[in-house]
Amino acid sequence: IRKANVVASEAGGITQHIGAYQIEHNDKAITFIDTPGHAAFSNMRARGARTTDIAVLVVAADDGFMPQTDEALGHARVAKVPIVVAINKMDAPGANVDKVLRQMQERDLAPEDWGGTTLYAQVSALKGQGIDDLLEAILLQAEVTETIVADPKGPVEGVILEAQKELGRGSTAAAIIQQGTLKSGKAIVCGEYYCRVRQLIDDKGKPVKEAGPSTPIR
Repeated sequence: IRKANVVASEAGGITQHIGAYQIEHNDKAITFIDTPGHAAFSNMRARGARTTDIAVLVVAADDGFMPQTDEALGHARVAKVPIVVAINKMDAPGANVDKVLRQMQERDLAPEDWGGTTLYAQVSALKGQGIDDLLEAILLQAEVTETIVADPKGPVEGVILEAQKELGRGSTAAAIIQQGTLKSGKAIVCGEYYCRVRQLIDDKGKPVKEAGPSTPIR
């Protein structure tokens, strides 16, 4: 989706952090939070699911539902968020869509074209195929889920995805604004910690003066 080969730069090919970024599709902004798929990162995935409005469950077309897929599905259900399924690796030998659709049916994720309500898209992340279909499914799900609303003029609320100390910058935190508009110079409180925002940097590394609802910011 970011047209970036994320996996190549990761140790052991595993996405080891929660990253967030925003894209535009059909003049509408969609913010993605990347949660790692590896079994060791269960807590991070649970936190990611609690932050989202829609969960995109990625299922490999050749492997089908694996234990960590079911675990991620469980997180999304506990968070009570609608689920869109991305059937990935459509280019792989042994890709079997019908098998995945049957497994979805078994898990009460009945596909829309099987008479259910679950939207899905067939994609190949490697080749960039079907990505537009997935983005369309996400926007359609957002339209039918009428509770996804925010007030940019209300009190500022958000969630911290991760925090760290950066050389030359000091303490930084990646956050998603959920309500209101955060501006540089404002004070924020997170649990027992508080600080003043010295600088806001967007997901492309550029300084910005403010961040409204659904904006990923550092």
